Amino acid sequence: MSSTEVSVVLPAYNEENTIEHTVEVTLATLDSFLSPESYEVIIAEDGCEDRTPEIADRLAREDDRVTHFHSDDRLGRGGALERAFAASEGEVLVYFDTDLATDMRHLEELVESIRTEGYDVATGSRRYPDRKQPREMDRGIASDGFNGLVRLFLRSELYDHQCGFKAFDRAALFELLEDVEDDHWFWDTEVLVRAQRAGMRVKEFPVQWEPKGDTKVDLVRDVFGMGSQIVRVWWEFAVRPRVNRQVAMAAGTLLVLVAVALTFVYLDPRDVLRELQGADPTLVAVAAGVYLLSWPLRGARYRDILAELGYRESVAFLTGAIFISQTGNLVFPARAGDAVRAYVVKARRGIPYPSGFASLAIERVFDLLTITVLAGTVLLGFSAVGLEYGGTAGVGGDIAQSGRTALYVSAGVGAAAIVAAVAIVASARSDRNLVRKTVSRISNDSYADEVASVIERFVGDVQTVAGDRRAFAVVGASSLAVWTLDVITALIVFAAFDVSLPVVTLVAVGFFAVSVGNLAKVLPLSPGGVGLYEGAFTLLVVGFTGVAWPVALAAAIVDHAVKNAVTVVGGVAATLLLNVSLTEAVEESREVEVDAVQE
Repeated sequence: MSSTEVSVVLPAYNEENTIEHTVEVTLATLDSFLSPESYEVIIAEDGCEDRTPEIADRLAREDDRVTHFHSDDRLGRGGALERAFAASEGEVLVYFDTDLATDMRHLEELVESIRTEGYDVATGSRRYPDRKQPREMDRGIASDGFNGLVRLFLRSELYDHQCGFKAFDRAALFELLEDVEDDHWFWDTEVLVRAQRAGMRVKEFPVQWEPKGDTKVDLVRDVFGMGSQIVRVWWEFAVRPRVNRQVAMAAGTLLVLVAVALTFVYLDPRDVLRELQGADPTLVAVAAGVYLLSWPLRGARYRDILAELGYRESVAFLTGAIFISQTGNLVFPARAGDAVRAYVVKARRGIPYPSGFASLAIERVFDLLTITVLAGTVLLGFSAVGLEYGGTAGVGGDIAQSGRTALYVSAGVGAAAIVAAVAIVASARSDRNLVRKTVSRISNDSYADEVASVIERFVGDVQTVAGDRRAFAVVGASSLAVWTLDVITALIVFAAFDVSLPVVTLVAVGFFAVSVGNLAKVLPLSPGGVGLYEGAFTLLVVGFTGVAWPVALAAAIVDHAVKNAVTVVGGVAATLLLNVSLTEAVEESREVEVDAVQE
């Protein structure tokens, strides 16, 4: 049986200039209150790129109390600590930062808090009331903000969660680690918060602390990493326990009703019914049927995209996933329904989040590129035949303003789509890795490596499709078919109002108006793009054909209402057939970004 009572872990990354001194000070301090055979010191060297491994090996050879654990890959601070603690022998587990920023005279109090006082967790504090330690302004503000958010959202009673000076009872720590998910800089905070939630005895005591080394704010670590982890843990503790099956079903039904209600915020149901009375109901029904046909094509296109990424799924399942996500987009801002789709394909088919988002990005780029090409081609045709824009005199003020906004938005989105497509194709044919280089410019933290890895996987998946000429052609052709059916739907609705126009003019203006309207919908200025679409459609139809603006607006309203109705009905059917609660999907999709980083 081992006589080791205390295991001290020193997490080390590129510490060639300090690690030997740190070990010497640690051994001397431990000797001042413990017998040599009662403790061990473990250097948890985490994928160093300097001479730290060689120095650590030598120190371990020279002193039996020192052990060196090497990792070729970056594990992150939490990951390195967990690995070392698992291999340690002590019942009291201690770690502190190797820069010795915390005065080592506090080490005895830290150890004895667990060893003799019976606490489960002990931590030094630089922000203890009336004993707050001075810090550089930027780090001080960031630290105050972080600790304030943890206290507010995670209901922690501690003042400093990130001080690198902590000790644990072995059994208590490994009980907590069963639920701890982060393995980077948030690891400390998550352990402390979970310990308090579990009713464990936690001691926080003030320490003398002097900042050393690089203490600047790191964008990736402090904002993206730590902030997203606070949201994750808050969701787990505050929201998830309240969402049971009954609540999910009720809320899911409510969300569908909200989708319909939000649509009618911009489309007065009385206007829709009134305009429907002036339209041929048979043609409106045919338009709905034609639009419904575009959905299996969307599913087939998504199947082809995923197939290029190595995932084989059925068209029926993927069509249902798209229905669910598009229904979510009618409810939630900023196209949050796309995150719902990433969750559905992950939960039901095990497709990783980075690949799920990459497939969505590919689909979006092809959508935007296709409708931009459609709009541009028709515009060139107008120029060739001399069809001129006749203005919009007499168009209602609100509709005219909405239409002008939509035209500006669509022009910008169309230009961005072309630039994005060119950039993706060019990058797919280049061997340069700009992702890691770009991320490293804003952060040199270990967490940034994880972020860069996820982005590289995402970009790599996008480039896989863009770099394959056959795949590019297949997805491009299916995108053209999808949006052609979308335009045909609008043309049939327009024809339902008995508009007397030459067929060629009707088709040309229809393609242009629908394409520009859909480009305008990209920015989330209203749920489902309602309002911008109608404005763009009306201005262009009136300007190019001379059709009375109330008729053009009526056609736009009915066209958009038909498409939204098909989407909602399909979304409800898909949630039932796939046994997916929209609320559950939305709940889980809020954690998509965090989980994607962890994969």
